[in-house]
Amino acid sequence: MIKTLDDSSIQQWDEFVENSTSSTFFHKAGWKEVIEKSFGHKTYFLYTEDQGKITGILPLVHINSLLFGNSLSSCAFCVYGGILTDKEESYDELNKKACELAEQLGVDHLEMRNKTQLTPERPYKELYVTFRKELEDDEEKNMLAIPRKQRAVIRKGIKAGLQSEIDQDVDRLYQAYSESVRNLGTPVFSKKYFSILKQVFKEQCEVVTIVDKNGLLIASVMNFYFKDEVLPYYGGGTEYARAVQGNDFMYWEVMRRAVAKGIKIFDYGRSKEGTGSYRFKKHWGFEPKPLFYEFYLVKSDSIPDINPLNPKYQIFISAWKRLPLAVSQAVGPWLAKDLG
Repeated sequence: MIKTLDDSSIQQWDEFVENSTSSTFFHKAGWKEVIEKSFGHKTYFLYTEDQGKITGILPLVHINSLLFGNSLSSCAFCVYGGILTDKEESYDELNKKACELAEQLGVDHLEMRNKTQLTPERPYKELYVTFRKELEDDEEKNMLAIPRKQRAVIRKGIKAGLQSEIDQDVDRLYQAYSESVRNLGTPVFSKKYFSILKQVFKEQCEVVTIVDKNGLLIASVMNFYFKDEVLPYYGGGTEYARAVQGNDFMYWEVMRRAVAKGIKIFDYGRSKEGTGSYRFKKHWGFEPKPLFYEFYLVKSDSIPDINPLNPKYQIFISAWKRLPLAVSQAVGPWLAKDLG
């Protein structure tokens, strides 16, 4: 029997996620509240139940955009998702329901953001990879595990007197992040979105900010903690970061602080093959693993190609990079809310 998540089932949903061996942070029930409050998109957080116990879950988000198309995905704004269950019957039920819902909504496609290939007969996007690595329980061992050239870069930041601080709000994060994504030619999310992430996920959502010895903002990153993992998710640097290796120092500090908390896995997140972020993570000694974003095509006859590597977006990207920061912060959220 398939049901829809409501307030009465949130605790049971999250307990299922916590107890599953293949769950991710992006399967948590809190994403329903985050996405609805931040962007206003309709969500369908579905689950199967047997004798009062949840046996499988599927968080779905419907985005209908004039600019970017009509889609149903698990899970929008997240790098992982898809059906979570260890029961074949539950998988089949949720998969069937998702396809039926996609047809009813008249979307272009249904997208399942899987870490592993679950439905080989479906087309998938051969574009994204993830970078994950086990951490040592000793700070110096983790430093030595980083390739020599990258270690030298991190130590430049240390010698420059950079320091990390934990922020209780998102003000400095938003300043550094919005400047960074503007420079990449990408619309920024609203500041409200980051505030809601902090409010909903509480101690599992931490902001690490880097300053120089004079207190000048250098970089900042929002990290998610889940089970024994840390996921640096939204991060960026100001114009001063490059000169003092601020971004490299920032991720080292996230790693160092995570080890002190007993975290075992550093999840560097998703990157597109052939991009700067892909090369950056490779320099840290992380090896890419493919992600299987599988598609069920409804109205579309091909997999969507909405990403900065698509040549048709190059003019827009070049123009966006030249926008004043205040303008990009004002206009960006209107576009970014549909870029799930």
